[in-house]
Amino acid sequence: MRPTYADVEQALLGRWPETRLEPSLDRIRALCSLMGDPQDAYPVIHLAGTNGKTSTSRMIDTLVRALGLRTGRFTSPHLEQMTERISLDGVPLSHELFVDAFADVAAYAQIVDDSQPYPVSFFEMMVAMGYAAFADAPVDVAVVEVGLGGSWDATNVASGQVAVITPIALDHTRFLGDTTGDIAHEKAGIIKAGAFAVVAEQDPDAAEVIMQRVVDVGATVAREGVDFAVTSRLPAMAGQMLTIQSLAATYDEVFLPLHGPYQAHNAAYALAAVEAFTGGKELDAQLVREAFGQVTSPGRLEVVRRSPAIVLDAAHNPHGAAASMQAVQEAFGFSPLVGVVSIMADKDVDELLRVFEPVMAEVVCTQNASSRAMPVDELVDIAEGVFGAERVHQVRRLDDALETAVAIAESGGSSGDAIGGGGVLVTGSVVTVGEARTLLRPEPVEERR
Repeated sequence: MRPTYADVEQALLGRWPETRLEPSLDRIRALCSLMGDPQDAYPVIHLAGTNGKTSTSRMIDTLVRALGLRTGRFTSPHLEQMTERISLDGVPLSHELFVDAFADVAAYAQIVDDSQPYPVSFFEMMVAMGYAAFADAPVDVAVVEVGLGGSWDATNVASGQVAVITPIALDHTRFLGDTTGDIAHEKAGIIKAGAFAVVAEQDPDAAEVIMQRVVDVGATVAREGVDFAVTSRLPAMAGQMLTIQSLAATYDEVFLPLHGPYQAHNAAYALAAVEAFTGGKELDAQLVREAFGQVTSPGRLEVVRRSPAIVLDAAHNPHGAAASMQAVQEAFGFSPLVGVVSIMADKDVDELLRVFEPVMAEVVCTQNASSRAMPVDELVDIAEGVFGAERVHQVRRLDDALETAVAIAESGGSSGDAIGGGGVLVTGSVVTVGEARTLLRPEPVEERR
């Protein structure tokens, strides 16, 4: 009997979770080998880094499709449904195609389970399903975002023709190391012999490690600030207008319907990656403008309600949060800005809250449904030490927390000052933002039929 989408979800969730790691490519290599190595059936643009991977992946996907090529895109984690992780031509798999992809992999996974010391994990299954779906389509290029790290990330069984390294900062230190150099060592592992590496501006320790990897494997490199750059950026009501000096040309009057300087840099990485993929050729400027004008990035400073505005942002580490706060201040005139925050307990909660504090007038602490979420009373204790007790509210359920935040924003908060119009920012975790998005945008996720 054919399994349902719910059956497949349960089967996948019954495997090792993404937070349980055994750093090895043995299982995914064995699984892909049994499947005929589908990851070798198409060229791959591979992305690693601490922040910006998903937005950059979506931009690359949009640009490549504008060239008339068929794309597969693998990203993680998902906001609302597992299907979001595997897209064809920019659209998540339908439930039917997702079930088909699982069926293609499941029998082989059982063989690997029986032959390896550890079973195939949830993430490894998703990677194998994505690679199989891309081969079946077939796609002209796969845009693949790592899950964690790079060297031993399951996606790294593929050999990327182009490797993109977005900015590296401290995150997942328990697995990747305590310095940006250590983390860069893991992430630079996606740069393969003879590949073209597009590298964001990095701190010196990370840059040194990445450049050594480039030399060691004989890759070609393009560095932000040296070989490509955002040369001008003008914030606009619905996004920003950019001029990007890329590898082969300068592209002006590029409207990007996303907010924040960091998204402008993501656009530069994407443009350089696509130029590199096409052999360093200049792209048609109008095609570039049209492609960037269509870019979306759900859960990244995404406005989902107005009057008062509710904005969703999946920042979950201090580096990403700082970029988001800068963008919020630039793009929105909220007075007051009320935060709705739930953070995973294994994150740098204190530092995240310290980044939020200068921008948020008040914060509503809540708790998402993940078992990893910090209990709301513990989050409140930390928040009161950062914000002061008078600026902190405790509301256990996310739906109630959203209502509380809206009421505060409409009233002007404790100051009673709402001259610029109050707003609500939901942040702190991808899970928090995904759950809020489901509550606030009840329509089904777009699927590929």
